[in-house]
Amino acid sequence: MTFRSSRRELLVSGAGAVAALGAGAGPVFAGQADGRKLGYAIVGLGMYADVILPRFAECRHSRVTALVSGSREKALRYAAQYGVPESGLYSYETFDTIRDNPEVDIVYVILPNGMHHEYTLRAAAAGKHVMCEKPMANTAAEAEEMIAACRAAGRKLMIGYRSHFEPANREAMRIVREGELGRPRIVTAETGFNIGDPTQWRLNRALAGGGSMMDIGIYSLQAARYLTGEEPVSVSAVESTDRSDVRFREVEDTINFQLTFPSGVVANCVSTYGSNHNRYRVVGTDGWLDAEPATAYNGNRLRLRRGRETVELTPPALAVNQFSGQLDHLSQCVMTGAEPIVAGEEGLKDMRIIEAIYRSAREGRAVTLQA
Repeated sequence: MTFRSSRRELLVSGAGAVAALGAGAGPVFAGQADGRKLGYAIVGLGMYADVILPRFAECRHSRVTALVSGSREKALRYAAQYGVPESGLYSYETFDTIRDNPEVDIVYVILPNGMHHEYTLRAAAAGKHVMCEKPMANTAAEAEEMIAACRAAGRKLMIGYRSHFEPANREAMRIVREGELGRPRIVTAETGFNIGDPTQWRLNRALAGGGSMMDIGIYSLQAARYLTGEEPVSVSAVESTDRSDVRFREVEDTINFQLTFPSGVVANCVSTYGSNHNRYRVVGTDGWLDAEPATAYNGNRLRLRRGRETVELTPPALAVNQFSGQLDHLSQCVMTGAEPIVAGEEGLKDMRIIEAIYRSAREGRAVTLQA
């Protein structure tokens, strides 16, 4: 069974940049009249940069024009691989001079969470638009400052929620929101992995802001929000962490949290660094939808149950994938003045909910969320 979403809905000018979600979908954006691709500076050449950088080859509206790294040798190696001129190489100390590089339009912050705030503010001060990885910051207050800085500079701020550009997840959103399952009742979302090296930055509170909830858990939270299309009104959470495990001396391992939504939908979610999970399920009055893997880099699978029939949904062949679509979407928003479908405000909503999850787990009670 193939997805009902049209190629035009999923692709923008054949490049994978996605128009706005849901019933309020915006226009399909055209490219620049002069055909120039917008230039990205990649800040941080860690593991995720190795995922992102190859995707520029698929982009119609985006290219990589600068690299920022603490290692000159590494920057030179990546520059040779991806065609970045030596004039586009920066250290963290010289980053602010990027303001003088007209080939850089957008700064993509791919750094530990605790550095997102600083480099978003510095990028905005340099007059550049910003793509920032998730979670947006260590705190909601930092997220608010990031939004304010970009707004004051007249620059776009987008958060790297790649699943919003992935066809299986987009189809799941459509199915639930258009009522194909009847009235949604229960969402379950589980994300996690068995984390390894105890010296890595994800297990350092200052750099990560927390443990699994500030990393893999955001996928469970996001799934509950984008599948229902609602904002939760309350949260209850329980933490389970073995503090004798050297990995978890500073941050939490597992958090189980429950979100309640205005329509009555309840989402039961798992975030963990102790076991492998990548799935979600929505049960409605007329059927269910199951995804596993749900938010992987590739190979996501959907099953749909209606009546007595269970079918596996097959996505259409796309010109580009979720990463290229995400990159081109921000470029096209810059070109047209449109707002990204996952702007800074989306990241701020998650940060406020995450803080409520931590508070609930700490205080042992349900926490009401502000509208």
